[in-house]
Amino acid sequence: MVYYILAFIVFLVDQGTKFLIATRMELRDEIPVIGNFFVITSHRNSGAAFGILQDQRWFFIVVTLVVVVALVWYLQKVKDTPHKLLPVALSLVLGGAIGNFLDRALTGEVVDFIQLNFGSYTFPIFNIADSAICIGVVLIIVETLLEGRREKAAAKVEGNEHHE
Repeated sequence: MVYYILAFIVFLVDQGTKFLIATRMELRDEIPVIGNFFVITSHRNSGAAFGILQDQRWFFIVVTLVVVVALVWYLQKVKDTPHKLLPVALSLVLGGAIGNFLDRALTGEVVDFIQLNFGSYTFPIFNIADSAICIGVVLIIVETLLEGRREKAAAKVEGNEHHE
């Protein structure tokens, strides 16, 4: 249950911040937060990350529904594992996926607002859901690497037990 609460919190924070941006800022308005490095910018995206696959609303809706069902199934499967990193990671991805799904289903576009500038380079504008999905994916990769190490360590211990 705690993992679904985490996903719900991600969803609420995502939707709350998007609501504030959509209702308090005009499209393309900018609010500098940390100089020119971190700027809140009201932006809409009808595509995926980095603006790819623009105007593919139904594609994203169908894919996201499949992903959400798969995430819930897998989360149910791993929720009682002694290693909690994977279910936390899946919860972050789930909350973010549902947040962006709701935007696409209701309006056909996602509200993005976090803009990071590195000198003359501007990273594609994103939102809380995107952040949660990316952090979740990184944590899934970390957990996969850790699991590989745990399996190697267990095999080594088991191999040593057979030689004694």
